Amino acid sequence: MDVIRILLAIILPPVGVFLQVGIGLHFWLNILLTLCGYIPGIIHAIWVILRK
Repeated sequence: MDVIRILLAIILPPVGVFLQVGIGLHFWLNILLTLCGYIPGIIHAIWVILRK
């Protein structure tokens, strides 16, 4: 299942984070990072997915 989340994190970073932790601090932080730059959003999403 982590492979699917990582693929979604590359395409749409907030979706990958949402599937991992739901709506919370990391989800909103990832939306902010994705709006500031696509690459920071991807890095944060992959970090959140691999951390658990």
